[in-house]
Amino acid sequence: MEPNQTNRWRGIVAVSLVVAAGGLLAKRQELLLVSTVGIVFATYHRSVPLSEPSLALERRLSTTTPADGDEVDVTVSVTNEGSESLFDCRLVDGVPPALAVTDGPARQGMVLRPGDSETFTYTVEAKHGHHTFEPATAVVRDPSGDREVELELQSDDDTELDCTTDISNGPVRPQTLDTVGNVTANGIGTGIEFQQTRAYRRGDPVSQIDWNRYASTGDLTTVEFREEQAVSILVLVDTRAVAYRSPPTGTHAVDAGVSAATQLTASFLRGRNHVGLAALSADSCFVAPDAGREHRIRVRECLTTHPAFASRPTGEESAVETQVTRYLERLGAQTQVVFVSPVCDDDAVEIARRFDTHGHSVTVVSPDVTAEETPGERLATVERQNRLHALRQVGIPVIEWSLDGSLALAIEAQRRVNA
Repeated sequence: MEPNQTNRWRGIVAVSLVVAAGGLLAKRQELLLVSTVGIVFATYHRSVPLSEPSLALERRLSTTTPADGDEVDVTVSVTNEGSESLFDCRLVDGVPPALAVTDGPARQGMVLRPGDSETFTYTVEAKHGHHTFEPATAVVRDPSGDREVELELQSDDDTELDCTTDISNGPVRPQTLDTVGNVTANGIGTGIEFQQTRAYRRGDPVSQIDWNRYASTGDLTTVEFREEQAVSILVLVDTRAVAYRSPPTGTHAVDAGVSAATQLTASFLRGRNHVGLAALSADSCFVAPDAGREHRIRVRECLTTHPAFASRPTGEESAVETQVTRYLERLGAQTQVVFVSPVCDDDAVEIARRFDTHGHSVTVVSPDVTAEETPGERLATVERQNRLHALRQVGIPVIEWSLDGSLALAIEAQRRVNA
């Protein structure tokens, strides 16, 4: 850790020498004393080394699972664990980019003696999504203010704010695998949902005999259940530069899309399905469909750390057609696709149709980030509706998600329409 010069006392030596010369010529002792003070401050940092500060950070949230629009109080405590007093310590907390501070600055200046702590509180407004706080930045200066060191501080536990609503049943289509899951299939077999009873036939499993009925009537009957199977799903998030679109105030479509992907993958994995993750972006991202605890952690980490899901566009985009071709080559024949996109251009429609024509059942989840305040915004809204209509015309289901409500409610509303 190398200290940086602030140049706070630049020129003070020259000024002090001029004052000293004037004092000598005028025979004024007070001028000589003033010049001495300036020289002492200017040379202080050369004689006193700046030791590396030792700081500990603790961050607490009033709630970690707020609803969209709720205000969350963030309390930050910083402790000087070193043996030296810190006469000028300034801390700026790492507020997630998508969250706005609504009350109190997320920064504090302080003086910390060894063992002392300083606490401050500010308020952020929750937005749809999963938000991880970044490390706080501390700047410590020596008593003269001529040198400073900058360091990053992170709390013992990564502070996360989960502003999502759990989805009980994600939008899946009847394209299943030959493994047990929680998606109702068309046939009769292994499952937990009662289908019918019939007369016993030789070879029927003993476990499916209705023994209560046999005890009361002496008739042997077999209970049949509706078969439940697992599905293989790829959650594909549109993170192209054109997708970073937002209304004048609010979350942009990529942040909303990452939030949707987080909720959808969690819901699908709870149902023992094989779930994959991919992004259409400058940074290639593909996690093949799989199941299990380790895979669930891998998907979660990818959504929170991979550059493809950043809050701002990164890098130069490769051809979308090339990315889609690579993904098609890596997907199993029975894998269906949930395409999360604002559908703000015709390419999004072509991407969905291409997966569909290659035999992968496609469902589009479309965050609505349009507005209607200006003629241009109203035109964009109409164009988006035309694209969604074109998708429905070719049999691709579309779930329109208004960011004023939860994704779970949007899925349920679409399910009632299709019922």
